Amino acid sequence: MKILITGCAGFIGFHLCKNLLKYSNFEVVGIDNLNSYYSLKLKKLRLDILKKKRNFEFYKINISNYNKLKIVFNKKRFDVVINLAAQAGVRYSVNNPKEYIETNISGFFNVIELCRIFKIKNFYYASSSSVYGDKKIFPLKENQHLVPKNIYSFSKKSNEDIAQIYKNTYGIDSVGLRFFTVYGEWGRPDMLMIKYLLAKKNNKNFILNNKGNHFRDFTYIKDVIDILTKLIFLKTKKKNIYNICSNKPISVRLILKKLDKLCGRPNIVYQKRLSVEVLKTHGSNSEIKKLLKFKKFTNVDSGIKSLVLWAKKYLDII
Repeated sequence: MKILITGCAGFIGFHLCKNLLKYSNFEVVGIDNLNSYYSLKLKKLRLDILKKKRNFEFYKINISNYNKLKIVFNKKRFDVVINLAAQAGVRYSVNNPKEYIETNISGFFNVIELCRIFKIKNFYYASSSSVYGDKKIFPLKENQHLVPKNIYSFSKKSNEDIAQIYKNTYGIDSVGLRFFTVYGEWGRPDMLMIKYLLAKKNNKNFILNNKGNHFRDFTYIKDVIDILTKLIFLKTKKKNIYNICSNKPISVRLILKKLDKLCGRPNIVYQKRLSVEVLKTHGSNSEIKKLLKFKKFTNVDSGIKSLVLWAKKYLDII
């Protein structure tokens, strides 16, 4: 089976490639543009690990480059395509909106259009919990009305809209994955937990918005990868969109207290809540659990301990 994973040097992409490469009958092709949004050293280290596997092949391509993408699609004739390439970051989107349009919307279009041209029947793509916007009734379910409040979440909702139009017009089935605050080893240095650990290690200030009084549905990376792998193997018909979440929201303030106990506390500088950020995310995972018979998500205390053990070894490279 030939599988394309875009964003292969990213957090989720790296973990998914690494897991799928355990199967000798899988040929995994990774695409990434290796941009400088965060540590290139970290991205290259992830990539070096993947390149040790004989059944992995890498192409440095930006998915916004249609012609280069088409060459790879034509050469490899994929059975499965998983689009995880995207410009991440809600805060970054405030000052850099153009990058989200070019990569997250134009790039996504290129990938799904090539899936249509090359008749690829198995297409999966990353969406985000941010598409829901600020809500007052929880847990969030896949059929709720979406109200994105920043350019990042708008770009993800656009992906879902494009995928639905391609299904209605061309019969291209796809599965959108609304990820809720994924954390864990090899995570991005701009993400909450690793950013906090870096502030402590480097004796720098940590900027905390809203005094940490916002809630996130933290979802451990190994659970996410287990779900994605099961989806790839699944032969039964799937719905269009799934929440990927633990269904157990926790305040940022409590998460930081847990990290304090393990690693100590950096100096915290308090700021007001950013208008582009939602106050709470809390997703229902009943649909994905029912589909995959997925029984138990990792306890946040166990996930944080694993992250801290990794961080003590690898934070220096970030």
